[in-house]
Amino acid sequence: MLLLYLRRYPITLLLAVGIVLLSLLPIPDLKMPVQVPLIDKWTHMVMYGVLTLVIWFDYRRAHHQYNAWRLLIFAFFAPIAMGGILELMQDYLTTCRSGEWLDFVANTIGVCIGSVIGILILTVVRKST
Repeated sequence: MLLLYLRRYPITLLLAVGIVLLSLLPIPDLKMPVQVPLIDKWTHMVMYGVLTLVIWFDYRRAHHQYNAWRLLIFAFFAPIAMGGILELMQDYLTTCRSGEWLDFVANTIGVCIGSVIGILILTVVRKST
């Protein structure tokens, strides 16, 4: 079963593993030449927005028929749950990271934006074929 998912959703799984690693491993403190307000929250939104878009495109590539419930669960609820679980893991299982509610909110906003863009693109693609 795992090999099936690796074949169907390789980019999604690679990106998800990358986000897990970035979320749990220590990150060196980098001195930014320009201070961007809320850069951490923007980073969370972009990471989860891109993850969601990749899920939509991997699903489109792997399936000819759309299953709306499956897409809702795997392309919307799963990334939100992943973000929440990772924030809890950061808070309770690491000494180098801390979980934040605002990070979870930023993750969820990224998933919502990625889902809207994914729906729009797949709707356009579906109408053109």
